[in-house]
Amino acid sequence: MTDPVADTPGAAPPSAANRPDPAAGAESRWFGDRAVAEGEKVGLVRGVFDSVASRYDLMNDLMSLGVHRLWKDRLIDQVDPRPGRVLLDVAGGTGDVARRFVACGGTGVIVCDLTESMVRVGRDRALDVGILDAIRWTVGNAEALPLPDRSVDAYTIAFGLRNVSHIDRALAEAYRVLRPGGRAFCLEFSRVTVAALRGLYDRYSFTVLPRLGRAITGDEPSYRYLVESIRRFPDQEALARRFRAAGFAQVRWTNLTGGVAAIHSGWRV
Repeated sequence: MTDPVADTPGAAPPSAANRPDPAAGAESRWFGDRAVAEGEKVGLVRGVFDSVASRYDLMNDLMSLGVHRLWKDRLIDQVDPRPGRVLLDVAGGTGDVARRFVACGGTGVIVCDLTESMVRVGRDRALDVGILDAIRWTVGNAEALPLPDRSVDAYTIAFGLRNVSHIDRALAEAYRVLRPGGRAFCLEFSRVTVAALRGLYDRYSFTVLPRLGRAITGDEPSYRYLVESIRRFPDQEALARRFRAAGFAQVRWTNLTGGVAAIHSGWRV
């Protein structure tokens, strides 16, 4: 299910004077294909996930035909859970990444999500499978994490980075909360690298997915937004550049399913 890993050179942490201005990110001014005012996007994104929280995981299974589970398994393989290491999973409200981390030997996870309803779903599902203390749940924004500097060993964000208002601020926060030697991982939809797959993927995304959202959740607009947000997200190389600009070293990515998704990673030095 994966393409070869692409390695890109790391960079020393940029000084404050040289760090890109996060406010310059065009993503803050778009909610899918709809232009919005600065500051408006965060509330709109919270509304999307409030609407779909109870059926979010079911929709992921239906939309990807279950393939998202394989992608998340690959993510956890790269994270390499070990006892004593603390993982921060951002935008991980329903807890599927956190539960995988615990099942593979990890002993401490903090889940931080923008939307309280998503966190409630994730907490209930963890309790249902007997996970009581290994996962801590909190509501917070990826751009202003409620954690101290250098407090976690690994950082993950799965299908969440494209929903933030300022990608550079979120990556800067990932760098801030990681301990030196820690690693950040982003699993996200990306640019298809297999030419024969592109047209089919576009037709499926723009026709089938919104209708599926309407049938299962009664909310077609939210799933239309999700498709539009994928098309506006940086491609593999562009996102790698933004990781490096945030200070991460040894930045690399792994394409999944012909580039439909990719895992980016970088080390905190």
